[in-house]
Amino acid sequence: MAPRRFFVGGNWKMNGTTSSVDELVKLLNEKGLNKATEVVVAPPFIYLGRVRDKLNSKFGVAAQNCYKVGKGAFTGEVSPAMIKDNGATWVILGHSERRNVFGESDELTGEKLAHALAEDLNVIYCVGEKLDEREQNKTESVVTKQMEMVIANVKSQKHWDRVVIAYEPVWAIGTGKTATPEEAQNVHKFLRKMMAKSVGNDVAKSLRIIYGGSVTGENCQVLAQQDDVDGFLVGGASLKPEFISIINAKGASKTCYVL
Repeated sequence: MAPRRFFVGGNWKMNGTTSSVDELVKLLNEKGLNKATEVVVAPPFIYLGRVRDKLNSKFGVAAQNCYKVGKGAFTGEVSPAMIKDNGATWVILGHSERRNVFGESDELTGEKLAHALAEDLNVIYCVGEKLDEREQNKTESVVTKQMEMVIANVKSQKHWDRVVIAYEPVWAIGTGKTATPEEAQNVHKFLRKMMAKSVGNDVAKSLRIIYGGSVTGENCQVLAQQDDVDGFLVGGASLKPEFISIINAKGASKTCYVL
């Protein structure tokens, strides 16, 4: 049996200066971290190359977004080829801030996913419901619709191996509110069952589904103990020393195995 490797992503969002980025890199390079955990950080575009050059090669580096084509008259956009040219091998797609602040549709996000995979980038693909949708018991229907775009645009097992799904309830992002461990587990379990039905058991059992939404050094260990929670996508806490505790959360929890 092979374990689903625990995964922790740090989304730095639109934060940082040259000096603060260097301090974060220094912190990660010097601290003792759980070697069993895969760690990927996502600095702002302008710092991608700097972070990749200075960060230990054991860490992955991600862009926070990309466009659906390789080049052209798309002011302000960045292509997978440009991301790779700066040494990064990951990209975050479908984050709620892209969907809800910038109005990116499920269809556009799916097209970005297809192009990123075709260009050999690894993808952290975000799904999640807003507060009113949860209160109306629409969580499962919302994430199902979002996941349909993933299923439609991932064409092979090789591509599934390069996808990590991040369940991020929008109402918990940056609010200080966090889904309870049981709430997170229930949605993760639902997503895994949906994948088994839609794509097959092999993909469902191997697919890493991580949780995001006000993850902190205080709540990470109990979240990490849930059977279908394979890691975290961390926002604000990834800019602080407590990110180290989150990376090491799996050390105090059980390992999830792929059957």
